[in-house]
Amino acid sequence: MPPKKLNHDFAPKKIKIKKDSKIKLKKKKKKKSSTSNAAAVNGTENRGVDSEWWILFWDKNSPIPGSMVPQDEEEGFKYFFRVSKKTFEYICSLVREDLISRPPSGLINIEGRLLSVEKQVAIALRRLASGESQVSVGASFGVGQSTVSQVTWRFIEAMEERGRHHLKWPDHDNLQKIKSEFEKSFNLPNCCGAIDATHIVMTLPAVQTSDDWCDQVKNYSMLVQGIVDDKSRFLDIVTGWPGGMTIPKLLKFSGFYKLCESGERLNGNPRLLSDDLDIREFIVGGANYPLLPWLITPYSESDEMPGFNTVHEAARSLAVRAFSQLKGSWRILNKVMWRPDKQKLPSIIVVCCLLHNIIIDCGDCIKPDVSLSCHHDLGYVEQWCKQVDPVGRKMRDNLAKHLENNK
Repeated sequence: MPPKKLNHDFAPKKIKIKKDSKIKLKKKKKKKSSTSNAAAVNGTENRGVDSEWWILFWDKNSPIPGSMVPQDEEEGFKYFFRVSKKTFEYICSLVREDLISRPPSGLINIEGRLLSVEKQVAIALRRLASGESQVSVGASFGVGQSTVSQVTWRFIEAMEERGRHHLKWPDHDNLQKIKSEFEKSFNLPNCCGAIDATHIVMTLPAVQTSDDWCDQVKNYSMLVQGIVDDKSRFLDIVTGWPGGMTIPKLLKFSGFYKLCESGERLNGNPRLLSDDLDIREFIVGGANYPLLPWLITPYSESDEMPGFNTVHEAARSLAVRAFSQLKGSWRILNKVMWRPDKQKLPSIIVVCCLLHNIIIDCGDCIKPDVSLSCHHDLGYVEQWCKQVDPVGRKMRDNLAKHLENNK
């Protein structure tokens, strides 16, 4: 019998969970913050902020000749934690009350002092960014393995609750901006985003192994599906499902699919183009996805539509790039995870996606050398999906004609 599965579809107000799942999110009482998020982003919240941890960390881990660590301290900070100091302060402001309100049990560093919120956040970010062992991360901060484990999980719980507003389906006005950018960049009217999926590879103890978790290349893995906007920012995430599942089935089990099929999402008015062609709202996806009225995939090679496929691939590459940046920035997702808790892993994945969006939302630039140099799902071959909806085929033909008429 396969393990429980957690479906993380992010909507504006709540995280949707698969109905038959017994996993429940812990309810937390909201506390009024003395400072708004905007003030935190602008760096106006400095009360009780600990900066000594960074001085000690930089002194211990500063670059030596031949190392990859930048000589500049600001760039060095981004190298270790993936975010600027300003964004780091904002992240601390999000989780501060949660980390303070639940006193840590024995989180004492080697100087004999209680760990500050800043040091806890730094430890968690370093663990997620580097993917190094808890022992190695702990050594760089002067704390033990168990402290790294406890701190990282407390941070993940707090971020999943407090940062969820950074990952939600856009409202009407923001969706119009996204559609406008896709049309400007790719001449694809009414396009609302791009979709892709990736595998998080792991090892499992013998008692937990099953065909469900064994994927097409014989790895044990967990699937992640994401829909992104014109900035490669995640708008919707689904995870928790075993790697042995096919991409079409992953899509069908998602809350996003159910919302689209019921007309609650991607349901804006069709665009009537100058050449009398109707184009409804849609997203673009690879050949491993089904062709649907609201999900447009490429033509097969036998259809000889290279012009359309080139434009389509350029738009879809935004989702490919997002996953390359996600796994490159938060390397814990790109390394083989050693016997992870399959009920906690979805939360780790979602928080990494939240951090990806926060970097963009706070105006940090993701350095080109951070993204993976190879494909985010290296070794996995795209399986062509033969499912074709007649209305979806007509939609794709209309888009192809529109592109041909507007060369």
